Amino acid sequence: MSHYKTIHHHHHHFGWDNALKPVLRVEPGAELEVHTVDSSGGQLSATSTAEDVAKLDFEKVNPVTGPIYIEGAEPGDAVAVDILDFTESGWGWTGIIPGFGLLAEEFTDPLLNISRYDAKRVEFQPGIHIPTRPFTGTIGLALREPGNHSVVPPRQQGGNMDIRDLTRGSRLYLPVAVPGGLLSIGDTHAAQGDGEVCGTAIETAMTVKVRLGLIKNAEFPSPRYELGAEFATEPYPKGFYGTMGVAPDLLQATKTAVYAMIDHLTTEYGMDPDLAYALCSVAVNLRISEVVDAPNWVVSAVLPRHIFV
Repeated sequence: MSHYKTIHHHHHHFGWDNALKPVLRVEPGAELEVHTVDSSGGQLSATSTAEDVAKLDFEKVNPVTGPIYIEGAEPGDAVAVDILDFTESGWGWTGIIPGFGLLAEEFTDPLLNISRYDAKRVEFQPGIHIPTRPFTGTIGLALREPGNHSVVPPRQQGGNMDIRDLTRGSRLYLPVAVPGGLLSIGDTHAAQGDGEVCGTAIETAMTVKVRLGLIKNAEFPSPRYELGAEFATEPYPKGFYGTMGVAPDLLQATKTAVYAMIDHLTTEYGMDPDLAYALCSVAVNLRISEVVDAPNWVVSAVLPRHIFV
């Protein structure tokens, strides 16, 4: 019999609210099995179309499972979350949502790409295979401020951080703002590029296994995380192709680098620009290459060549 305490996906909520009643109270050291809902809140399925993306009800997106009360957690402490394992569901979606994403002003039509995946690889499209690297896109604690707060922006207590290194073997430290911390988890992804530029990754429901710890009087101003060498980012066995953005504004430099990568994908691989933008979101990694040579900064977008088979 499993020693994991289970929290089912129907125990989900929308937004951060420290008045929510905990679905479970646990001692530090507890191991949990958390069932999540995909970031559409179940509004999209493997047979959905781009028209369904355009009809998404944003009041029902990005649900998180919880909250979980950690005994002894007080403001000023930090909850340590060891991410132990994932159980994949086998399919996921990537969408361009009008009005959302890094290049929203350019990509105004909805797109939906359905991927199939297993524990090793995601088939984004025939001939495009991305290594499966599951992680929790949204994981955080309740905020100090009362009321319901959108789950979309990341905050000091964590939340929608979309850090793809929060995968198996990682440990996340979250600053506690209210008694018990009130941990919630959701927005699980099968793969993503650093930056998630179109606004979605390989969005998918998963079961996440975690172990919870507590660090008293940590006084962390924001989340921190660590990852062992054996779980570090996958190598580039066929090398990579990089584009750069150079500008006095980091956001503009980022956009320039991504536009250039979309141009590369359409020119060299014959991809439709919308699909190229979506591929950038799930496979291309952004790097801040230089922020010391004023007045211009450099952002790189890196495309692993091994995804093309």
